Amino acid sequence: MDAMAFDLPTTLSPSKVATFTDCALSFRFSAVERLPEPPSIPAERGTLVHRALELLFVLPPGERTPDAAAACLDQAALQAWDDPDVQALGLDDAGRAEFQAEAAEMTQRLFLLEDPSQVNAVGLELRMETELAGTRLRGIIDRLELTADGELVVTDYKTGRPPSERYEQSKLGGVHFYSLLCERVLGRRPARVQLLFLGKNPQVIVATPSDQSTRGLERRVGAIWSAVERACEHEDFRPKPGPLCNWCAFAKYCPTQGGDPAQAVVELGVKPPRVA
Repeated sequence: MDAMAFDLPTTLSPSKVATFTDCALSFRFSAVERLPEPPSIPAERGTLVHRALELLFVLPPGERTPDAAAACLDQAALQAWDDPDVQALGLDDAGRAEFQAEAAEMTQRLFLLEDPSQVNAVGLELRMETELAGTRLRGIIDRLELTADGELVVTDYKTGRPPSERYEQSKLGGVHFYSLLCERVLGRRPARVQLLFLGKNPQVIVATPSDQSTRGLERRVGAIWSAVERACEHEDFRPKPGPLCNWCAFAKYCPTQGGDPAQAVVELGVKPPRVA
């Protein structure tokens, strides 16, 4: 019987790199087989906050006030209620009110971390793509700004809880990824990259890209892509059980949870992997 093999994903993004590192089987489900993930309140709320902040930074600097941010959130929420993923959450009136109120609080926390009127935003929800290690790297930068000194700064908004000190560097991997994209696409390395956590414990985590960090990320991406190629060739995506299993949309299909990965294809209606 011929061995089965999976088609390689066409691109790598910060989220895909993180998923493969966290659990190869989850990567197979989401990036290789492209199984649909059910919408969740945290994910959709995060999308709403991102959209509100995008609208805020479109305004002239002097108009970026807390009241303006509240209006931007209201505008983004009106659009969100028509989104099929938000509708699929099945929220009643009380649930919708709570959903919007929590997003509004996150939007207002931005003012605890920075003064938006002092930000010179030159790119919002900026899509970038380049080639490295035989694959396409793709990412969306939440905000790219230009400082008074003419330096670039990459900012990524996070609506989850800040990481512990132990996992802080892994969280910064994503923004270092965006720094690499800027360097490849724009020809300039950002002076700093930062994560703005807007949850109940708002804080900023900042890093300064360097030659060493950039080379290290390039090597890491290359190694991860080689591992993806091997996993696809040998159909070997091993699960990594841990705390993230409680949040995984595919947990019911994981053998460590008593599930069958092949059943995901049957239940979710996607095409099976090709035969090599």
